[in-house]
Amino acid sequence: MVQEDGASSVSSSPLQFFSMMSLSPGFGSPYPWLRELKSEERGLCLIHLLVACANHVAAGSVENANIGLEQISHLASPDGDTVQRIAAYFTEALADRMLKAWPGLHKALNSTKISSITEEIIVQKLFFELCPFLKLSYVITNQAIVEAMEGEKMVHIIDLNSFEPAQWINLLQTLSARPEGPPHLRITGIHEQKEVLEQMALRLTEEAEKLDIPFQFNPIVSKLENVDLESLRKTGEALAVSSVLQMHRLLATDDEMPRRTSPSASRTSSSSHLQRVLHMNRRTLGEWLEKDSVLMFSPSPDSASASASTPLSLAASPKMGSFLNALWSLSPKVVVVTEQESNHNGPSLMERVMEALNFYAAMFDCLESTMSRASIERQKVEKMLFGEEIKNIIACEGIERRERHEKLEKWILRLELAGFGRMPLSYHGILQARRLLQSYGYDGYKIKEENGCLVICWQDRPLFSVSAWRFRRYD
Repeated sequence: MVQEDGASSVSSSPLQFFSMMSLSPGFGSPYPWLRELKSEERGLCLIHLLVACANHVAAGSVENANIGLEQISHLASPDGDTVQRIAAYFTEALADRMLKAWPGLHKALNSTKISSITEEIIVQKLFFELCPFLKLSYVITNQAIVEAMEGEKMVHIIDLNSFEPAQWINLLQTLSARPEGPPHLRITGIHEQKEVLEQMALRLTEEAEKLDIPFQFNPIVSKLENVDLESLRKTGEALAVSSVLQMHRLLATDDEMPRRTSPSASRTSSSSHLQRVLHMNRRTLGEWLEKDSVLMFSPSPDSASASASTPLSLAASPKMGSFLNALWSLSPKVVVVTEQESNHNGPSLMERVMEALNFYAAMFDCLESTMSRASIERQKVEKMLFGEEIKNIIACEGIERRERHEKLEKWILRLELAGFGRMPLSYHGILQARRLLQSYGYDGYKIKEENGCLVICWQDRPLFSVSAWRFRRYD
């Protein structure tokens, strides 16, 4: 491990020479002093090395990118501090992207990897337990459904990502306490793995029998884009739809061409700026990035315009459009959408790298604040969940790139264009969410109201949004 206290003062630190280093072939392996940096210095150095390396990958400069990866490997660590951990997963993603230029080599290195369904389910449940985001989403979603279904006797819920029974167990308990008695409840669960749905059916049926609620679980083993929504219609049922971290996957299109990457702007900073930054005693990686990213990357005008929230830019995803149209035609009483609050669907690699650095810096900081660095559970979530998402965002293109997270403003425009009207989340739902945070003692997390929707933050960094929608007839 790198020593935390083995460096000299900033004024005599080798960081003053950092702007001259610039990851060129002449430097080869990193200077020995890199290993002796203090934690703050090492973190800032890693960020700059990482962004410079990403610029080389985006430009197709394999030799310089390779040198950058070697330098970073001497400082990054999947069991170190927040910056070291995130650097380890970003370099892995950049290396994977480079390897894809040699399909034979890439396939050979990945041919024996085993994807365990059980492990995937376990890591999703670990994320549910270790971070409050999904708990908050479920509480807010359930309250919106309960309010929309007041007085209804036949309720049908379509769960677009059905893997966690806790959400619907909570709803069953709430419905059992209705003054007018519980409704007949049907839940359609959609998931790609049959085993996941079998477990859902077992748990929910047991709970419904215990509470004496008429209940039916309808499993659909399928990718979301292949589901025939019209076949789920049943006369006399009031319909609700729950989409938790799922709808963005529909933004991948079959006919998407590889995007043109925009060149990076500024690759280095002056030594005086670096020394000034190091004296600011920032606590988290997210804070470093927020202050420094403007000097490391400036998107080109064409990429900025391509990211604008316009009907023209939204029209590029036929799967999303047809899915939302089909959903609208079912006349749902409420649709609740939870999504990551970040733009990881930009047209250029560097845009996605910078957005992902900011977003996942906050996610890694969340775990750093509550769990030890040696925690196996933490390492599993970082590697198998965050790490795989980072790799998909950075290393993949076309239909392979499924983690296409977008911000609330785009989801609002997209859903309104599909004919849905916004439903402001109730005061009671917001109150429940805030009480949940207090009861679990989650320090550092905040809930903000924005345009009738909720944004869940770590410190002041928005990470997830929850919005509710209703069927609206065209005039």
